[in-house]
Amino acid sequence: MNEEAKYEILNKINSPADIRQLSTHELKILCQDVRDYLVDVVSKVGGHFGGGLGAVEITVALHKVFNTPNDLIVFDTGHQAYPHKVLTGRKEALQSIRQLHGISGFLKRSESEYDAFGAGHASTSISAALGMAKARDLTGTNKKAVAIIGDGAMTGGMAYEAMNNAGVLKSDLIVVFNDNNMSISPNVWQFSNYFTEMITHPDYNRLKAHVWDLTGKLDQFGDRIRKLAVRLETGIKAIVTPGMLFEALGFRYFGPVNGHNIVQLMRIFEQVKGMKGPILVHVITQKGKGYEPAEKDFQRLHASTPFDKLTGQAYKKAGANVSYTKIFGEALVEVVKENPRVVGVTAAMGDGTGLNILQKQIPKNYFDVGIAEEHAVTFAAGMATQGITPVVAIYSTFIQRAFDQIIHDVALQNLHVVFVLDRAGLVGADGPTHHGAFDLSFLRLIPNMVIMAPKDEAELRNMLYSAVNLYKDGPVAIRYPRGNALGVKLKPGFEPLQLGKSEVLLEGTDVALLAIGSMVSYSVKAAEKLKERGISAHVVNMRFVKPLDYEMLDKIASKFNKIVTLEENSLMGGFGSAIAEYFSDKGYKNDILRKGLPDQFVEHGTQPELHKILEIDPDGIVNSVKEFLRQQLQNKFVVA
Repeated sequence: MNEEAKYEILNKINSPADIRQLSTHELKILCQDVRDYLVDVVSKVGGHFGGGLGAVEITVALHKVFNTPNDLIVFDTGHQAYPHKVLTGRKEALQSIRQLHGISGFLKRSESEYDAFGAGHASTSISAALGMAKARDLTGTNKKAVAIIGDGAMTGGMAYEAMNNAGVLKSDLIVVFNDNNMSISPNVWQFSNYFTEMITHPDYNRLKAHVWDLTGKLDQFGDRIRKLAVRLETGIKAIVTPGMLFEALGFRYFGPVNGHNIVQLMRIFEQVKGMKGPILVHVITQKGKGYEPAEKDFQRLHASTPFDKLTGQAYKKAGANVSYTKIFGEALVEVVKENPRVVGVTAAMGDGTGLNILQKQIPKNYFDVGIAEEHAVTFAAGMATQGITPVVAIYSTFIQRAFDQIIHDVALQNLHVVFVLDRAGLVGADGPTHHGAFDLSFLRLIPNMVIMAPKDEAELRNMLYSAVNLYKDGPVAIRYPRGNALGVKLKPGFEPLQLGKSEVLLEGTDVALLAIGSMVSYSVKAAEKLKERGISAHVVNMRFVKPLDYEMLDKIASKFNKIVTLEENSLMGGFGSAIAEYFSDKGYKNDILRKGLPDQFVEHGTQPELHKILEIDPDGIVNSVKEFLRQQLQNKFVVA
């Protein structure tokens, strides 16, 4: 089948304006076209998958009913917006998604006028849409504000903070709750759909308004009728829907609605878009809808590398090393078996952090609090006050959301909580919303905090053991990169690491390379290349960002005039800054070159591509060191 015949209706869509010209029959075909296209493209290039398949009809219906981009649609957890990208002029560009110089895997305002708000982290949509709605009220413009929030994002406290504020402000706002947890059976769907259609029907609402006006003129007798009517309506809602919580927050609740019935969705959206005040439409969808492998294993196909379209199985790279994530997960199980008072805590990222291994083997020591990083940290702090050692495993980018809790609830009370930050540094395809570029900087400024980063998987195991069992006087953070480890041989058991002590990996005479974490192996490779050019590099695996190995730094200062610091973290306030501060405080006059991430948001691309562009890969380090040593090399008559 040729492409034109395969995507019969989708090929006619260049913008949402084209969707508004389609018949109901054509809209149904369009939904299938979009699904087929997502499967075809993502199976080849990889990307987030299951959430978008489940949101196809919602997306089509919203663009059909609302006048986008004038009307503002705000997506939460932007991975569900692949259908939105396809329908807003980025169909061909989807084939470059999450690739260097390609389109983003999330919402990005600079990418399209239809992306009303950037979204990479969860639970932000209602706050942003409410802000837009209030701005509309203040400026007198004619815009609808619609937030689409996924079920996982509804576990985040920010969503409820926004809903509470929306109930107070009473601005016109529509929230679409995309609920894909499959918890409501078809029978309840049908009854609830009937009820929802009834209470959203214009005739019903006109009748309700007339009754309200009439009873308002009947003094005390009218008040009794009003109270009885309210009790009847809310009682029915309480029985057949989960809407009472949303009603209590000031929203008019409609649903649940079958999120794969395009006709019903359009009818509901048409009926609520003219209503006043905050509205919540509860839509039931199936994650991975329309693609059997994703329906059966929606966790694995939430996001995927390229996969076989027929089986849904990802293509495996031959001989790939085990991931840091798995190394950590297995090590934690060993630690917990030795000490049952150690627990694992995560924020809806059991699989992503490796804690699912603990969940399967020792479930009573595993806690998933939902997309609620702030709560996760303070929950762990509470456990720590009672003699439990929580290991809080959260991506570096997501722990940013709990900065205050780390300071106020953990560090200020000097509690022994171990933070394990996966995906530290550049994560690749997910881009700037997910790069772990700042953790060394914002953690370093917190008193009582120990911060370390392993050079390889063996050191990760030993750091975890030491963090749990040896460094008990306060909080500890371990950060490590996304992806496969180096493949070093692992010994049984653990080796304790002395707090704040580094190790010399290579002896040299011309320049000192002080590296942390993922940059250690790059520095060793760079030193080998420099040796070929007659330059002798001294390589130190610093291990600790806080406390620094001051004894080692004093030796380095006395021996080397030229010092290079290397980190996969923002140069602003990071590891290199810590060393420069120490040298300044001691009055040392050594020349220091800091290598790391620039003071800007780094776009998406593969990790090797980004490392090369930012010149923190081995070749980039070599070139920087040669330039840094240029005068010194000339004095030594070294041909660089």
